[in-house]
Amino acid sequence: MTNLIPKLKIKRGDTVRVLTGKDRGKQGKVLATLPMRERVVIEGINMVKKHVRARKAGEKGQRVSVAAPIHISNVQLIDPQTKKGTRIGITRENNKRQRVARASGEIID
Repeated sequence: MTNLIPKLKIKRGDTVRVLTGKDRGKQGKVLATLPMRERVVIEGINMVKKHVRARKAGEKGQRVSVAAPIHISNVQLIDPQTKKGTRIGITRENNKRQRVARASGEIID
């Protein structure tokens, strides 16, 4: 059963705060989630240089800044109501999975 995709508590479009690393304390919007690797890509966070090869004759290669994935344990969801970081809980109502902010008790979805 190692092929199961883990359920992440953070989705694309969420606003999160980085807890550790070189970008600690910064906030950004989640651009993509990588559930099998338990990582998220955040707008403007963990920027790395990527070397891009020239595609056509006469064109120059260049270095481009791209957002690299960061482990999901190093980010925390920002509660839309209180604008502070919060942990996330899961509740089920009518067989529907809902995310709940632990700090305020509000339903996020």
